[in-house]
Amino acid sequence: MNKLQHFSLSIEADNIAIIRLNVPDESMNVLSRQTMQEIETLLDEIEKNNSIQGVVLTSGKPDSFIAGADVKMISSCKNAEESEELARSGQSIFARIEKSSIPFVAAIHGICLGGGLEFSLACHYRVATDDEKTQLGLPEVKLGLLPGSGGTQRLPKLVGVQAALDMMLTGKQVRAKSAFKMGLVDDLVPKSILLDTAKKLALCGFSKRKAPKQKAWVKALEKNSFGRGILFDQALKQVEKKTHGNYPAPKRIIEVVRIGIENGTVQGYLAEAKGFGDLSQTPQSFQLRQLFLATTDHKKSQSERIKAASNIEKVAVLGGGLMGGGIAHVSATKAKLPVRIKDIKEEGILQALRHSHELLDKKVKRRFIRKSVAQKQMNLLTGSTDYASFSQRDIVIEAVFEDLALKQTMLQDIEQECKADTIFASNTSSLPIADIASNAKRPENVVGLHYFSPAEKMPLVEIIPHSQTSEKTIATVLDFARKQGKTPIVVKDCAGFYVNRILAIYINEAAQLLMEGEPIDVIDNSLVQFGFPVGPLKLLDEVGIDVGTKIIPILESAYGERFTPPSGLDTILADDRKGKKNKKGFYNYHQQNKWLNKVKPAPVIDESIYDLLNLDAAQSLNQEEIAERCLVQMLNEAARCLEEGVINSPQDGDIGAIFGIGFPPFLGGPFRYMDTYGIANLVERLQSFQLRFGDRFAPAQILLDYEVENKLFYS
Repeated sequence: MNKLQHFSLSIEADNIAIIRLNVPDESMNVLSRQTMQEIETLLDEIEKNNSIQGVVLTSGKPDSFIAGADVKMISSCKNAEESEELARSGQSIFARIEKSSIPFVAAIHGICLGGGLEFSLACHYRVATDDEKTQLGLPEVKLGLLPGSGGTQRLPKLVGVQAALDMMLTGKQVRAKSAFKMGLVDDLVPKSILLDTAKKLALCGFSKRKAPKQKAWVKALEKNSFGRGILFDQALKQVEKKTHGNYPAPKRIIEVVRIGIENGTVQGYLAEAKGFGDLSQTPQSFQLRQLFLATTDHKKSQSERIKAASNIEKVAVLGGGLMGGGIAHVSATKAKLPVRIKDIKEEGILQALRHSHELLDKKVKRRFIRKSVAQKQMNLLTGSTDYASFSQRDIVIEAVFEDLALKQTMLQDIEQECKADTIFASNTSSLPIADIASNAKRPENVVGLHYFSPAEKMPLVEIIPHSQTSEKTIATVLDFARKQGKTPIVVKDCAGFYVNRILAIYINEAAQLLMEGEPIDVIDNSLVQFGFPVGPLKLLDEVGIDVGTKIIPILESAYGERFTPPSGLDTILADDRKGKKNKKGFYNYHQQNKWLNKVKPAPVIDESIYDLLNLDAAQSLNQEEIAERCLVQMLNEAARCLEEGVINSPQDGDIGAIFGIGFPPFLGGPFRYMDTYGIANLVERLQSFQLRFGDRFAPAQILLDYEVENKLFYS
């Protein structure tokens, strides 16, 4: 047998062959061209050996089974035909396993995703550990692709069409317990007996496959073509509603699954390979794959830096509001650290604890976690109205009001109450960190740690060192943010930093359009159709109009008239419109006849705001121009931030915008989108708007330079 680099093969005394995958120099196993070639070599060897009674596939990595296919392998395909051939090759290799006369058992512990799950689906049995690290899924849709090695055909047969579509269209990861309940795995065991259980299954040989575990009405629906037609049509409607036509992969997944179910497996596999090839060449898949690679590279580049980090064992949070509560929650549940919440009032502490309890209770009810786990995590959260127990805290995160004097006082208190090396991290959204640290005794311990609302959901964190922040502090905070499950970027200490700066000018332009008489729903729908998850005015309601507009005077003072808000914003604030939190903003959040509706009705436009602003709202611009006016402002400001060194690279700028404010992922981020749109085209549009609306649209110098030099942000 040829020398194997990714696999090892051993034959036990009971004639069970153990195949162990352990890709060298990688933290997780991925399927590459070499891996797939080695699988064929192994199959040749196994088929020649008449003594082998069964085969167990397992992983040599401690907490990872197979994370999926190598994305770079897919990107190396020059055209749809090459990608289609790649899919056919995977289908062919896995078909050999499925058709083997020797039972194959996948022994799964840890992440089992994409091609890794497709590999497992081709096996005759799957046994998984009951560990929380074991999760299974087909996330190809998140890369603008569909499962291309038989997943679209095998999964519906195993768990039913509805459950399979749910997994493939969302790309979600299913926990081991749920996977067992739905029939995705045949047995669930402790890690200590995983291999023994898999070997016993292999020795048992073949038995009749169990039918998918489904609800009776779902089973009845899927049994006949009429019922399946309804199911597929409803799935398609949901996809179109959610994607607005911006993502082609979900629609293609439904089509391929339908072909396999209605026309048979042979046609299904042909459609799958063709769909994989076509989708791989779409601009959406290209950008989503580039985003995946960028975030992976981003993590690797930070790994060297965090080697200098100190170990954080105890956390404190100042402020028990929604933001403070959210930060405390991820520190306890993700980083698994004890957290002390301090607020001037006991009701603030109770609010933060209640927030965590509600979040955990939802997880328990949805069976994501056990009640005992939720209780253990709640026990990590405590509170007080004084600085009791603060003397041993390694990091204190300040999440109080945007008031410089208050934050400076908080810092003085912490320097007095805590250890000499305790880090003071401010969650300010706009105030320069240097100003907060201006009177500090130990300025090297002071850093910005800017979360986005809601902190338990939004993945981005901006880390803002000032000129005297030590490298050790930066490294420690980077490491801490990653343990909280966040994606951190390091940005320059300046007004608004990066994300809020590009967001503020975008929302400002939406407000300008409103004051010109464009209806609220038209403005918001224009940006949602473009690809943002929520419109700018709805977003301002979500954040809080009072909170969202507080940053504007700071930005206007720092950067000039392009941040000057339309006069109507003062009128809105004077009318006590704070948005969703007081149910009064651009939208009306008072639900009528709520008792009649099990599902909360969507908020409607508060028409009274037009009278308040003396507007006769009527659409005069098309949706494309409305979206373009808001978007080019964001792009222009992002370019300025790169020019001024606010962000270190276009990659940081793209990651920040996508994970911080929901910039459409299928466009790759502001900088990748500018490259695609064309720098010259962007300059032309900005100059055109500048002539019509004023100097707030003046192009950034970097854009003018790049236009002359015919240069791109990404080579």
